[in-house]
Amino acid sequence: MILACQKISKAFGEDVIVADGSFHIEDHEKCALVGINGAGKSTILKMIVGELPLDGGNVALTKGRTLGYLAQHQDMSGDNSIYGEVKTAKAEIVETERRLRQMEMEMKHLSGQRLESLMESYNRLTAEFERANGYAYESEVTGVLKGLGFGEDEFSKQIKTLSGGQKTRVSLGKLLLTKPDILLLDEPTNHLDLNSIAWLETYLLNYPGAVLIVSHDRYFLNRVVTKIIEIEGGKLMVYSGNYTQYAEKKKMLRDALLKEYLNQQQEIKHQEAVIEKLRSFNREKSIKRAESREKMLEKIKPVEKPIELHTEIHLKLEPSCTSGNDVLSVEHLGKSFPPHTLFSDVNFEIKRGEHVAVIGDNGTGKTTLLKILNRVLTADTGQFTLGTNVQVGYYDQEHHVLHMEKTIFEEISDDYPSLTNTEIRNMLAAFLFTGDDVFKRIGDLSGGERGRVSLAKLMLSEANFLILDEPTNHLDIVSKEILEKALNDYTGTVLYVSHDRYFINQTATRILDLVNQTFVNYIGNYDYYLEKREELTAAYSGPGANGASVSGGLQPPENTANSSKTSWQEQKEAQARRRKRQNDLKKTEDRIAELEDRDGVIDRLMEQEEVYTNSVRCQELAAEKAEIAQELEELYEKWEELAE
Repeated sequence: MILACQKISKAFGEDVIVADGSFHIEDHEKCALVGINGAGKSTILKMIVGELPLDGGNVALTKGRTLGYLAQHQDMSGDNSIYGEVKTAKAEIVETERRLRQMEMEMKHLSGQRLESLMESYNRLTAEFERANGYAYESEVTGVLKGLGFGEDEFSKQIKTLSGGQKTRVSLGKLLLTKPDILLLDEPTNHLDLNSIAWLETYLLNYPGAVLIVSHDRYFLNRVVTKIIEIEGGKLMVYSGNYTQYAEKKKMLRDALLKEYLNQQQEIKHQEAVIEKLRSFNREKSIKRAESREKMLEKIKPVEKPIELHTEIHLKLEPSCTSGNDVLSVEHLGKSFPPHTLFSDVNFEIKRGEHVAVIGDNGTGKTTLLKILNRVLTADTGQFTLGTNVQVGYYDQEHHVLHMEKTIFEEISDDYPSLTNTEIRNMLAAFLFTGDDVFKRIGDLSGGERGRVSLAKLMLSEANFLILDEPTNHLDIVSKEILEKALNDYTGTVLYVSHDRYFINQTATRILDLVNQTFVNYIGNYDYYLEKREELTAAYSGPGANGASVSGGLQPPENTANSSKTSWQEQKEAQARRRKRQNDLKKTEDRIAELEDRDGVIDRLMEQEEVYTNSVRCQELAAEKAEIAQELEELYEKWEELAE
């Protein structure tokens, strides 16, 4: 074990982040910390590295082990180049190399014992240099930078000129090269393109140390991790396996807990009904039985109701009208920002109902294509045509049509006055705005929050052709799943740019890969693209990648008819047993009522003078009353058995 978090607790005022949470990480283990936005994932990482104090519990790192941490946002500056900054991760090797060169210079001027002594030191230092892979450190730095998406022409760029995403990639490169015993990575894939994410997956899979990752990239988690630590409602739960296995186990556990909860609630209601009925008999023994059941009911430990799943919110996208079959036709399209050519002589068509994902490296022109199609930018060459009755809904992270002075709720309700308050809140909840969040001013929101409001508005637009630029950015896993379901049920056409491979796998029927200034066409999802990528990219063609799909069904077993017949017979027998029990229960209740009425009549008779003065008559009635009591006792037991 390399890291242990034992009974850790943290709260900000009344907002409990985690209470008595525990987990541990073994040597070489690859783990993920998952949960909805705001659950406390980044807070837990900061507690582990000591940036935030714990309210309770403790964090223990094995003695002598090192820990490296990548935060989501990096505050880097200075005149260092990208290459120079990342190279600082190898400062010890660089210093060793400097000392070796210095020793080599000194050897030229020494002899005898002094030379021999220096040679010993030189040999010892050389051995250390070799063990640290010193001769390959420069190629290692270059390899990491290229893997993270930096071209050699960018190596000389100064840190102070970089964007936030580029600074994060530089920080990640430095961290990977320091090779700590455990890596803590907060959203490491946020600023990486698909090739860089694939490179990072391979790097982490082969990483000799342990890794703890916070990420909403489900495809990435499926590839890398073998253990999931979930933070939900202040509780930590640990699951073995990758993300898909975790999701399946979580659903099974939740379904089992929900079933247990519903069964217990049903049992409690049943016992309360039995108690009420026993009391209604108004006999000493029936009342005692009721009291006994009440005590048993008090001892029942209540099963906690499972947390409601956000996926129970359903987004419904309905186009206001149906477009023609030909939705978009692009002919000889080209765009350059001299001296760089993004793409040239691009031709493709999109038909009604297609879900087309545009993928490619950062900077190849994916977003530029969407801007051209929405007339935000003009093409240098070529043209495009929208089909009959096509109504475009556009989501662009850089051009949000929002009113800064309005609240989030007003932004939706003013544009869609027919929606009820509940419908508006459900829509906003799907995009992570709950409670009083809906009354925040648009002007006070972060860029990511504004993007989510724009996406929510787009989902209500009734457009029949959705064009989306990175729609899953700033969404947590639950919200991504809600959006996936909505798009899969959508009868219109979708064209989107995304780096989320899991999202692409779930929603795309076709992929356009922007490579070598042209588009390579794949008819299938992301897994199909991976299978055919080398073959079609080598062919250097845009259209014509026809994916074959083989569909097969399970053959019904030979004894299906017999099984059906048996099942039908069992159902009929069960129904017959149920009817008989209900009839017996009714007869028992009627007999109890009849005997209790007779018992009451006997009591009233024995109060009459002509009866209580007649000893023979009194004995007869007393004997009858005893028989009634005996039969009632048996009937109460029978009624309880039938009632169960």
